[in-house]
Amino acid sequence: MVHEMNIQITLPDGTVQTHKKGSTPFDVAKGISDGLARATIAAKVNDELVDRTKKLEKDCTLQLLTLKDEEGIYILRHSCAHTCAQAVKRLYPEALQTIGPVIEHGFYFDFDNLDISDEDLPKIEAEMKTIVKEKHGVTRKDYKNAQEAKADYKNNSYKIDLIEEHKEEGLSRYDQGEYHDLCRGPHAPDTSWADAFTLTHVAKAYWRGKSENKQLTRIYGLCFPKKKELNAHKEMLEQAKKRDHRKLAKELDLVMFHEHSPGAPFFLPKGAVMYEQLMELIRELYRARGYDEVITPLIYNKELFKTSGHWDHYRENMFHTTVEGQEFALKPMNCPSHCLLFQRDAHSYRDLPLRIADFAPLHRNELSGTLSGLTRVRKFSQDDAHIFCAPEQLEEELKGVMEFIEHIFTEVFKMEYHVELSTRPAKFMGEIALWDQAEAQLKTVLEDLQIKYTVNEGDGAFYGPKIDVHVKDAIGRSHQLSTNQVDFQMPQRFKLEYEGADGKKHTPVMVHRAIFGSFERFFGILVEHYEGKFPVWLSPEQVRVLPIADRHVAHAALVVEQCKQAGIRVTLDDRHLTTNKKVREAQLEQVNYILVVGDREVESKTVNVRTRDNEILGEKQVEEFIATVTALVQSRQ
Repeated sequence: MVHEMNIQITLPDGTVQTHKKGSTPFDVAKGISDGLARATIAAKVNDELVDRTKKLEKDCTLQLLTLKDEEGIYILRHSCAHTCAQAVKRLYPEALQTIGPVIEHGFYFDFDNLDISDEDLPKIEAEMKTIVKEKHGVTRKDYKNAQEAKADYKNNSYKIDLIEEHKEEGLSRYDQGEYHDLCRGPHAPDTSWADAFTLTHVAKAYWRGKSENKQLTRIYGLCFPKKKELNAHKEMLEQAKKRDHRKLAKELDLVMFHEHSPGAPFFLPKGAVMYEQLMELIRELYRARGYDEVITPLIYNKELFKTSGHWDHYRENMFHTTVEGQEFALKPMNCPSHCLLFQRDAHSYRDLPLRIADFAPLHRNELSGTLSGLTRVRKFSQDDAHIFCAPEQLEEELKGVMEFIEHIFTEVFKMEYHVELSTRPAKFMGEIALWDQAEAQLKTVLEDLQIKYTVNEGDGAFYGPKIDVHVKDAIGRSHQLSTNQVDFQMPQRFKLEYEGADGKKHTPVMVHRAIFGSFERFFGILVEHYEGKFPVWLSPEQVRVLPIADRHVAHAALVVEQCKQAGIRVTLDDRHLTTNKKVREAQLEQVNYILVVGDREVESKTVNVRTRDNEILGEKQVEEFIATVTALVQSRQ
């Protein structure tokens, strides 16, 4: 009888504790130390997130979560979202709360029947602080059935939709003070936990992200475990404003946008130079690594996308048109067209691996409200490639892609990165056994190369798992750029074959990979990373020559010509302005080197060199200066 009243709880370090049946994670924490109990926000029981007051009725594994754990911070931010909704309901009782998910660094909450602007946020934030001070306990109620839940939200059609969608999973709500909301939890124990927050801005968003639905008011907020961390993040955001690529690209005359083609950037001459330099970097490495570049069409009959699976899994993100009564679409990615190229010829194992690269423009029908400068566009190009290989070649090819990524970000751009392994999503194509095999091979590659990684469960593409690379910029922000994906499905759907050494037909494996990802997005990230101060090799204007007076123009023009002959991007500024003004303009336009030419320079056939940061390098022989710049360009330092 005594045994039946006790349960065995296994902690992460393997320790097994005996507790009374019905004990809670909080009880377990308190048994270890009062400090741990105070720090415990929630728990994981058999890998399921639960409140710290959850009663434990049988043997289980238990992980106590604090604000040092990612899951703990996630729960804190979700609890803060509920505090935001409670404050809104106090101030605007007619508002209807919909959903309030956690996002990076914080949360958002969508409301119907709420007409507010950024100017109203301080008032809402003040009410949130009041709720925090009131320290309302947070409790959970589990509904017996959907009808009981609907009775609580009979005046909120959005909640009724959610109840219908999730009624088979079990329904619950969370209460804090006078506020309650449909939620699966878990939550912080009371409202005092989430006290390091701020509301950032108001936006518009469609219910469930679909433009045919009603537009809602969305409130964005930040939330951190400590106010010190919140303040540090706010300081980073201030830095980000100064570096905003939309502002800098306009000031530096790199890119423009126009309402006649929303989400499609115009690269101006200076921006086009940089774009081409990035493309040439990749092309140079392609030549060394055995890639063949192709140029493929942009528009295809829908039958192609039915075969690839995109018609069923991606159609709403594509642009469609009708041609002679048949439905066509602009391609959102290159993989189906590369499958057509592989189909064109008979292949043997001796032809593999076949590495096909393509810079063709792609189009994706992003909602207008999500478009953001160069980081979220409708028209873009990728440094996209697909590798068709035999199964026994797969791991070596995946390693080659990871080494390519290492070279680009560590050696060329000097940027740190971290790696995630994204696994099978809820909606996927193909057999689970093949997915498991692909995921295992990706893990082997990362472990063989001694690359640390985290697992991002359920975030793979619908056709295969992938390695995602997140690159850190100069102010510490993380951007997902490179991807390295294994695909057993598409070669099967296109019936791709090669003849093996055994004389039999085999299906190749397909690797989808991109290093920069989208050129447009990476361009925007680089503008912000460098704050417009580009390295010499990438800079659209590397040198500007400034004659002091008309009598110096001839020598300045000769210097310009010598630079051009050496492949340096150079301009001549012979306007009748003061030298100081011309120097200042060149510095503001982030020209790497400014060459001043006066009487002394004409006489000695030299140039006086200074940098955009006003570092005076002094008088140099023209040939010496050109050699310095060309060496920097060639080495991409």
